[in-house]
Amino acid sequence: MSIEVRTAAPGPRPPQPDPTDPRPRPQPGQARHSGWSISDRVGLAAAWACGIALCVAAASIVGFMAWKGVQYLQLEMLTSSPEASMDQSKSGGFLDPLVGTLLLTVIGIAIAIPVGVGIAVWLTEYGRPAGLARLVESGVEVVAGTPSIVLAIFGLLVFQQTFMGIFSFTAEGGSVFGRSFLTAGSMMALIALPLVIGSTREALNSIPRHVREASYALGKDKASTIRRVLLPSARSGIATGATLGMGRICGDTAIVVVLLGASMQTTPESGPLGLLRGTGSTLTSYVYNNSPSGEGNAPEKAYAAAFVLLMIVLLLNFAVGLIGKRNKPQWN
Repeated sequence: MSIEVRTAAPGPRPPQPDPTDPRPRPQPGQARHSGWSISDRVGLAAAWACGIALCVAAASIVGFMAWKGVQYLQLEMLTSSPEASMDQSKSGGFLDPLVGTLLLTVIGIAIAIPVGVGIAVWLTEYGRPAGLARLVESGVEVVAGTPSIVLAIFGLLVFQQTFMGIFSFTAEGGSVFGRSFLTAGSMMALIALPLVIGSTREALNSIPRHVREASYALGKDKASTIRRVLLPSARSGIATGATLGMGRICGDTAIVVVLLGASMQTTPESGPLGLLRGTGSTLTSYVYNNSPSGEGNAPEKAYAAAFVLLMIVLLLNFAVGLIGKRNKPQWN
């Protein structure tokens, strides 16, 4: 007589604990605690409150300036130049400050992009000698933390020298004033430089090492790898830094007042670089002069110009988000 022994089919195995999980595991006989502590809940509520307060403040600024700007903005303000008058409420628009804002932004970012990208590439890919690299990094931090009024005074000291007269407004007697779009744009480039360097370095550091090694394996040297592989892959970060730098340039006032003259009308110099060597103003200085506490006595025009300036900055911020989402390389 044979006895048949049957074994039960194996059931599903219980989940095994992940050895890489940093969370503490409950000991045998110890109940797992569920829910958050009171301190965690208070911290979360405080974080929510801070975030909501920031959103409310931003929405209030945009809403107030939109209400005032739409109320006072007229088409002729964008197409007519301001007149030399103490009472700006009855004289022209702000075409010259608008053109001055765009011109100063183009000059500043045209200087900041090649210099910033070059510094970022050297710090990220070379970094030798190490002492000089640390010194350059400290210099970038110093420039980023320096108030713009200090940069303006420094620029005035430099560009007032006689040999710098080709870059700025010069009087008939040969006196160099150090004021022009070129001098103001050069100092504006220092404001945008840390943003360009930071974004470019972040983009270069995000590229995996095996991408560089693959380029070297194909016979490319380091310079060719940087030019043909790394910089095209980092163009999104470069564009983001440039756009953020343009936003900083558009919103600065101290450098405009000290190095551009902050005159209502654009006054070009003679010669091929007459416009760049001339003086003028931007929307920030126009708003400052015509604000309710200014001397222009035209708060309506100040609100309209501030609304236009705010729209420019918001468009730049929108471009930053769009650039960050598109053309982002996916590395395997």
